[in-house]
Amino acid sequence: MKFTLGWLKEHLDTEATLEKLIERLTMIGLEVEGVTDRSKHLGPFIVGHVIAVKGHPNADRLNVCTVDTGAERLEVVCGAPNARVGIKGVFAPIGTYIPGGDFKLEERAIRGVTGKGMLCSESELGLSSNHDEIIELDAAVQAGESFIKISGLNDPIIDIAVTPNRGDCLGVLGIARDLAAAGMGSQTWPYSGEEVGSFPCPTSIDLRFTENTINSCPLFVGRTIRSLKNGVSPVWLRQRLLAVGMRPISALVDITNFITVDRSRPLHVFDADKLSGDVHVRLANQGETLDALNEKVYPLDSEMTVVCDDEGPIALGGIIGGIRTACDTETRNVFVESALFDPIRTATTGRKLNIESDARYRFERGVDRSGARSGLEYATRLMLDMCGGEASEIVAAGIEPLDSTEIQFRPDRVRELGGLDVPSSYCAVILDKLGFQNKRTEGVWSVQRPSWRNDIDGEADLVEEILRIKGYDTIPVISMSGPKSTAPTLNKFQRRIRRTQRLLSVRGLDECVTWSFVSGHWAKMFGGGKKDLKLENPITEELSDMRPSLLPNLLSAVNRNVSRGYLDLGLYEVGPQYKNDTPDGQQTVASGLRSGQFTPRDWIATARLVDTFDSKSDAIAVLANLGVTTSHLSITPDAPSWYHPGRSGTLRLGPKNVLGVFGELHPSVLSSFQVDAPVVAFEVFLDNVPPQKEKVGKAKLPLRNSDFPAVTRDFAFLVPDLVTAESLVRCVASLSGKDKSKTIFSAIRLFDIYVGKGIAKGMKSMAFGVTMQPVDLTLTEDDIQRISQAIVAKVTKSTKGQLRE
Repeated sequence: MKFTLGWLKEHLDTEATLEKLIERLTMIGLEVEGVTDRSKHLGPFIVGHVIAVKGHPNADRLNVCTVDTGAERLEVVCGAPNARVGIKGVFAPIGTYIPGGDFKLEERAIRGVTGKGMLCSESELGLSSNHDEIIELDAAVQAGESFIKISGLNDPIIDIAVTPNRGDCLGVLGIARDLAAAGMGSQTWPYSGEEVGSFPCPTSIDLRFTENTINSCPLFVGRTIRSLKNGVSPVWLRQRLLAVGMRPISALVDITNFITVDRSRPLHVFDADKLSGDVHVRLANQGETLDALNEKVYPLDSEMTVVCDDEGPIALGGIIGGIRTACDTETRNVFVESALFDPIRTATTGRKLNIESDARYRFERGVDRSGARSGLEYATRLMLDMCGGEASEIVAAGIEPLDSTEIQFRPDRVRELGGLDVPSSYCAVILDKLGFQNKRTEGVWSVQRPSWRNDIDGEADLVEEILRIKGYDTIPVISMSGPKSTAPTLNKFQRRIRRTQRLLSVRGLDECVTWSFVSGHWAKMFGGGKKDLKLENPITEELSDMRPSLLPNLLSAVNRNVSRGYLDLGLYEVGPQYKNDTPDGQQTVASGLRSGQFTPRDWIATARLVDTFDSKSDAIAVLANLGVTTSHLSITPDAPSWYHPGRSGTLRLGPKNVLGVFGELHPSVLSSFQVDAPVVAFEVFLDNVPPQKEKVGKAKLPLRNSDFPAVTRDFAFLVPDLVTAESLVRCVASLSGKDKSKTIFSAIRLFDIYVGKGIAKGMKSMAFGVTMQPVDLTLTEDDIQRISQAIVAKVTKSTKGQLRE
């Protein structure tokens, strides 16, 4: 929300400095995001009077203008179509910095003619995007005067952040009201009168809603103004609109835009001569369209509120007008509308049609329910002053939605809820200045919220208002530490998440934080797409479903990085994914993926692409970090459909508890995300990981190193194709420590798998090394032979294989 200091002071009688006002705005919850001093770069610009114009000798579309600067006369090359004798514009001398173009004006020849300065457009001064014409100033100003002084551009622009619940502060009037309540001055009203109509309004209004849909537009008021003359707005009005980023169009349109910002009261003005019959408001019919003022045609449906005449829709209620009844310089008679539109229906329609407008922005946040008629009266006064004409009587349809709800408020709750002891008398002063009506009794007050505060629902909201205006900085600081405050900040599961994030970062993966939503197409690809997980009101169509997996958004991040030349990636995210819409359907998952080269190019190391075992290693590392012993895990080849069959696996703890999945992603999935290189991924389901046992003491177990030398023996077995390396290793590991010498197997490493010449069909050769570490005695050859025979016998029995010759 932008406004100028001078604009604010029209509603606030104050002696406070700009710095004090800025500080107070932030303290009462209207955070100041910036203050713009437009005069910073505009000091050198002066008024220039064009006293002669002749054609450029070497360019048909350029003119050479003689400009009187008050001190001298200079020649300027200008291509603006409105450059003519007698005009007074903004002149920039040589050496001036041009903020709109970000350059310093230098003396140079243009098609053989050297200009001594420049006549400027609004774009070149950074005031708007209009670069087609040079600025035309009032004929009464004197050549050589400072442009800042005559234009009012020395008025600083204040930009504040308005939270969605404070629709009343989307108008300068509401901001002034809060500052007045906070002791920064007294509120003033530039205009609060009534315009008596001199003839009956020739246009009637009809609300065509059912009892269930009347909230779409509960009130519509309007009046006709005839015999007016639409033209250029006064300088003060154009400057106000330009300051807040609005483009001046014509007096009629500018007035409605001004009141929108001044009082958060959106209005619309129709050319009455272009109306076909009377005006009525209804829900659109399926198949109707609106040719809008932004030169786009919008398809309408039966959930959208439209303002119509006998030919059809002429405006989209609370959002945008239609071009068929738009005002122009030929307009002589107008019908001015001021209405209330349902915030929810307005927001839904705007999102569905992707229309952003100042009216929509205010209606969907809630406007003053009692402001329709006063806004119309103010607009009438301004139109009569600027355009002349004669106003009709006001016509109205519907009723103003009154709010008779009374909130029971106990002043003592300010201390109990907010920690600040505020006297009851001061609570009453604050509520009165903010517009709350209250009946004060001993102990409990009955408070009625004002028509512009749609966000106030209960006693806690009133406490917040008092604390906000009194000042959060006045709340005393109380230490929360004490003998009873021994509980850790994070619970066990939250600490588990933090440990997982730290581990994955240490392993070289970059953390991502993505939306919890994906498109319907992606959701189906990853096992989702259920009806109960579709959003009723998605941000966009690409974010229509709750995500069934974290991988789609990570793959999307891979696509964006690869398109920018970053090919070697490691990304992870720890967050929720959804199986259904019940609380049990939400899972916390640690997901990650790698793409491109696992190791960068190096003069000594061999670069390689990422593979399935990298994702397996990441998944097992997460589980080991959470206390899951690797020897207890089993791996099955039944990963979900988005993984590559044969290059993926499922990590289980027992037959039913799935702790995670890993592997290379399916080529069809990568193709959908326009990723060419292989990508490996893992998903660890943190909710399924059993909690670690609490340690009884903090002392570490004594280090037990064996002083006896270890012995390594290699074995090669011919086994059926279905035998996995894991089953073979488990089979051997089961003998560790079972021999009478209590020899443990400190390492069992598979180092070769061979299928081909010399190996029977349906069989494969698997070779692995076993490191035998004695505990009590040095191993003799007999001990080694006995252990080796036990290994051969165990493998032969368990796998139906045989020792390879």
